[in-house]
Amino acid sequence: MQIDPSLHSNEDNYRVLTNLVVPRPIAWVTSLSQTGVINLAPFSFFNAVGGDPLYVVISIGCRDDGAPKDTAKNIQTSGDFVVNLVTEDLLGAMNISAADFPSTESELIAANLHVAPSVHAKAPRLAQAQASLECKLYHSQSLGTNTLFIGEVVMFHVADHLLGPRLQIKNFAPIGRLGSPATYCRTTDRFEVPRVTYAQWQKDSR
Repeated sequence: MQIDPSLHSNEDNYRVLTNLVVPRPIAWVTSLSQTGVINLAPFSFFNAVGGDPLYVVISIGCRDDGAPKDTAKNIQTSGDFVVNLVTEDLLGAMNISAADFPSTESELIAANLHVAPSVHAKAPRLAQAQASLECKLYHSQSLGTNTLFIGEVVMFHVADHLLGPRLQIKNFAPIGRLGSPATYCRTTDRFEVPRVTYAQWQKDSR
């Protein structure tokens, strides 16, 4: 079946896209408003896009009335944010933080969460998160009704029990976002496939 986006609504197209591009990691972003309110919100249009420098990207849509979301406003004005990774024990709190809280009220209280100071960012990190990435805003770009934020990772916070030799991360199992509106997945079912060189492929294909 062929689905032509030009023949369907934005809502339908969004549903198709978000049910096909899966799983997606979740950026649980802490940001700081100009009045000092700590905002906490999850976004699944998120990924790592650069290794040198270390860049991550988050795409944030507008509110239903077309106004920018609090996270987008905060990143633009403060110039930084923190990406906290979501593990299964924090799923309930993350779901609460996705609600449409007023900009004057922090989601942290309702979700029963706490923050810890960042090192290089004004925005704090989530104390309960097993891993957090402090980010400085590198660039923002309007993409239709979304704004793309590219952040440079300037500090990692990783729980001690996740670190192995040579900074290898072990037994880290964040959840992922699947289909819209509310389907998620675990990352505990894993397998390894060794990389194959071209020379090895030639040898094996004879």
